[in-house]
Amino acid sequence: MTISVFIDGAVGTTGLDIAERLSARSDVSVVALDEARRKDPAARAEALRDSDFAILCLPDDAAREAATLAEGSRVRLIDASTAHRTADGWAYGFSELAPQQRDAIAQSARVSNPGCYPTGFLALIAPLVQRGLIPADLPLTCNAVSGYSGGGKALIARFAEKERDIAWRGYALSLNHKHVPEMQRHAGLAIAPLFAPAVVPAYRGMVVEVPLQRTGTSIAPAEELVSAWTEHFAGSPLVSVGGLGADGEILLRSHADPDDRLRIDLFSSPDGQQIRLIAMLDNLGKGAGGACVHNLNLMAGLEETAGLRI
Repeated sequence: MTISVFIDGAVGTTGLDIAERLSARSDVSVVALDEARRKDPAARAEALRDSDFAILCLPDDAAREAATLAEGSRVRLIDASTAHRTADGWAYGFSELAPQQRDAIAQSARVSNPGCYPTGFLALIAPLVQRGLIPADLPLTCNAVSGYSGGGKALIARFAEKERDIAWRGYALSLNHKHVPEMQRHAGLAIAPLFAPAVVPAYRGMVVEVPLQRTGTSIAPAEELVSAWTEHFAGSPLVSVGGLGADGEILLRSHADPDDRLRIDLFSSPDGQQIRLIAMLDNLGKGAGGACVHNLNLMAGLEETAGLRI
């Protein structure tokens, strides 16, 4: 069986990555529009409606427009933008989020791909909130750093060419990052997390951390948190649990190889009262293109890890 896939927005960082992955597969036929037609609404509508699947690698408003253009057709959509991550009628495309999520993705005609930062945050927090090991009304802080490829062509040019002396770039300092509603909703939190993202001079890669203070709270002990993770992600081909970490280091390389896996670790103080939950992933892999391909495989009933870098 061969499925047809239209990548709407195939000239961006994520779109190019997905096109490269899918073009190498015999079970997928990639539908492409030439430069003269890729911004033509009529041509896009035709490509959308005539394909089995479409992956939207577009700005939010353009992704909403594409979803409207596809209405009434057979095409099934995967949206890599932020536009539909908390929208009704769209399955959230993080298959490891909950036991029923894989089936929800497989059966849905509309899937919203998670953000890169939320993928790490949700892997750490959602299983623990679901089991009552972290209170849903606990104020949480999420500190994270990402490679500059997550910012698209403009940020890539800034870090790689224009301002190569940047060592650290903090942003979203007004505390209204567009990922926060997604993080809160899909983690099941009553309070929005305080999110502190930054960019470092590495092309790809991401570290997401949630620190916890157990003193005076009803947070479960570290051993129970790791046990919950192990149970939750058992059988996942992409998420690994490192267990209780010892003293050492976590490294984000400036030139890491592409990777579609995600690893989570827990580090605890000797008395167990202070805990650091840490996730590592490739912002272009499990955080973007790799997740789109994974969701496509689930929706089309194909080999789950086909086209993934594991």
